Amino acid sequence: MRTLRRGAVIGAAIVALASAIVGPRPPQSGAASLPAEPVPILMYHVIADAPPHAAFPELFVSPKDFAAEMAWLAASGYHAVTLQAVYDRWSEGAPLPVRPIVLSFDDGTLGDHTRALPLLRRMHWPGVLNLRLDALDSPFVLPAWRVRDLIAAGWEVDSHTITHPDLTRLDDAGLWHEVHDSRVALRREFHVPANFFCYPDGRFDGRVVRAVQDAGYLGATTTLEGLARPSQLFTLRRIRVSGTDGVRGLAAHLRAYR
Repeated sequence: MRTLRRGAVIGAAIVALASAIVGPRPPQSGAASLPAEPVPILMYHVIADAPPHAAFPELFVSPKDFAAEMAWLAASGYHAVTLQAVYDRWSEGAPLPVRPIVLSFDDGTLGDHTRALPLLRRMHWPGVLNLRLDALDSPFVLPAWRVRDLIAAGWEVDSHTITHPDLTRLDDAGLWHEVHDSRVALRREFHVPANFFCYPDGRFDGRVVRAVQDAGYLGATTTLEGLARPSQLFTLRRIRVSGTDGVRGLAAHLRAYR
């Protein structure tokens, strides 16, 4: 599995460049009068204890820490929602619970099913799985039957491409295959809308954003730090949760973006 750490250095300049090239696409013409509160999106990767000599141990959050973080969120009044629910709030004024938060899980690893799912199901909370399609090829990663369990529990499944490449380096045909065909495959295999996209390694430029829009997605998430805002639908910011954060680190992240 590739690290998303490189994407963290993209910076706000790329967001400005992408916006200048393609411009934001508001959900509807009257969106300016609708609720526009920013919402935190947490970014998790692997819910498991990091093995010895792991190449990127910060991507691993132990099941114990994950459970403590979820308990702290609940005790602090947060309520997990899907990205679709946030979009519906921004675009249509649909209701959300107080202190909504999105729990996103990148790539598709076994702990999403064996660790995160049981805990979140007891809490009646959904997750958002940003699935790279090649994760389905291994029975030891996240095969289709496990993804269907997540969907049955109310999880949202969105695209994280097919093979997790650097999209900015692909030719037009390769870019369209990873962006468009991944959505087609998710919809065909799991009968889900797959309305949102997650940039691999957080890498994108104006051409990539345009491809995501042309493929019919409603928005896209990055590895840029901060709160998600409706004015940045195709460059939505998230808050990375690392293996060394724990409850104290997570609380500090959320306080920093109030």
